[in-house]
Amino acid sequence: MQTKVFPLHDETKTELLGAVLSSVCPADTTIYLTGDLGAGKTTMTRGFVRSRGYKGVVKSPTYTLVEEYQTDGVYVYHFDLYRLNDPEELEMMGIRDYFSPSSVRIVEWPSKGEGILPEADLEVNLEIVGNSRNAVIYARNEKGAAILEKMVFPKPAEL
Repeated sequence: MQTKVFPLHDETKTELLGAVLSSVCPADTTIYLTGDLGAGKTTMTRGFVRSRGYKGVVKSPTYTLVEEYQTDGVYVYHFDLYRLNDPEELEMMGIRDYFSPSSVRIVEWPSKGEGILPEADLEVNLEIVGNSRNAVIYARNEKGAAILEKMVFPKPAEL
């Protein structure tokens, strides 16, 4: 399994990582976001969505379960399953309809949808390390490996 680690010293770097990922991420991709509360999952998603030209507010779908963003001909669906009580609730909301070839799916707290959600192409684990954070990105299949290989995070001198 291919893995890359990206240091994220602040919120700006977390958004930048989302933008870098977005720049190499094709439609029909599923990304799982894992990490503690407050680790930056929604911040990274905001960078991803904004880099595709979305100008509105990008917010956490904690209470709605999913937020939809139409960007550059591709739908980005941002799921937050933190409050999900039973994975079967995903079936009732028509989860399969969101997994189309013209969408990117970003799923926070994917363990809550285990058994219903399809496999991720990439898993991004945001971990808090002291006063900083790291993003550890795992490719879960060949598509994910191809995406991860294209990801280049700018060095501080290049920012």
